Amino acid sequence: MTPRRFDLIAFDWDGTLFDSTAIIARCIQAAVRDVGGQEPTYEAASFVIGMGLMQALAHAAPDVPEALYPQLGDRYRHHYFAIQHEISLFQGVLPLLADLKSRGYLLAVATGKSRRGLDEALATSTLAGTFDASRTADQTAGKPDPLMLHELMAEFDVRPERTLMIGDTTHDLQMALNARCASVGVSYGAHEPEAFADLNPLFVAHDVAQLHQWLCAHG
Repeated sequence: MTPRRFDLIAFDWDGTLFDSTAIIARCIQAAVRDVGGQEPTYEAASFVIGMGLMQALAHAAPDVPEALYPQLGDRYRHHYFAIQHEISLFQGVLPLLADLKSRGYLLAVATGKSRRGLDEALATSTLAGTFDASRTADQTAGKPDPLMLHELMAEFDVRPERTLMIGDTTHDLQMALNARCASVGVSYGAHEPEAFADLNPLFVAHDVAQLHQWLCAHG
């Protein structure tokens, strides 16, 4: 059997496992409109996905005064919770994760979601019990700061060279680079894959099937 290259695989959540980019972008746009800000373009709203919520909203709505940030966050959550039931897993995610579990990988989530948001999503999705650990932007530093990957590696005593980060945004891949971990990008999420080149991912998968095949061959 070929020796396994990685021990710990960390996944981003939105846009990597779940087809949520369009919904999140629309909710960001609606929240900014609600507080009287200039609505960001779809591209601008998509770009901030993966950051911590308030970091993302501030970046997407630079004209909104800081005093309105709490209201801005509340309006985003209002819109998101109203339509989160529309979010679904990308086809092939469940077989991928089941296969990785069977091969003995440690699986983690490294996400810009809040702790509450991730816990609720895990409790109501078919992924409950799948992951060995998780970190969210509000319990540690947001992406691309490497702290959440550092904490996951420390939790399992796994070295950076044995850790792989998989994500759909430049924030994910920059975090991996900052943590001195390898990364794989997926092109079907929030960011265009052309932006990944300077961040040196080992591979860019164009669907979950390609990601699965690459991990089986190179993981």
